[in-house]
Amino acid sequence: MVRRPLRRSAAGAIVAILAAVVLAADQFVKYLTITHLPYGEPVPVLGEFLQLIYVRNPGAAFSIGKEATWIFTIALAVVAVIIVWKAFGLRSRLWAVVLGCLLGGVLGNLTDRMLRDPGFPVGEVVDMISMPWMMPAIFNVADIFIVTGMISVALLVLFGLRFDGTRERDHEAAEKAEAEGAAAEGAAPGVQPSPES
Repeated sequence: MVRRPLRRSAAGAIVAILAAVVLAADQFVKYLTITHLPYGEPVPVLGEFLQLIYVRNPGAAFSIGKEATWIFTIALAVVAVIIVWKAFGLRSRLWAVVLGCLLGGVLGNLTDRMLRDPGFPVGEVVDMISMPWMMPAIFNVADIFIVTGMISVALLVLFGLRFDGTRERDHEAAEKAEAEGAAAEGAAPGVQPSPES
């Protein structure tokens, strides 16, 4: 059974709702982190597998770019604007879900950049999740949705799913059939009028 493409309004609603849910979850976890965790001290959750460590990050991943925090603020804002712009033309459920979650993650960290100390637009991002066995970085809920969102975008592009809900191979098959039909029509012999006696 072939699913009909979503109406643009429905796709936009999915993006907006998921973005709001992810943003709220990210900020709520950050609030709990600030109010309940000691700064910089590891709190084991699952031993060495999962720990909580409250830190503030002025840079990007691995604290890269501490002296250029405003650049990350601009980059996050640009990504958010692009996602919102693309959302207006969406008719794919998968794209709506992926972009909604990605937008929520971007807005989560952008909110920190804009509202947290030392102030706009160089606020420090609150991080708290540590998995030392996997990576040395400490990250947050927004980071999880940003990373998984980017991976999902790459996969959707790889598999040829378009924003309108159709697939690249369907377009290619339709174009090929149209070209073959036109070629067959042009090669068909015309009816020759019979000679007059």
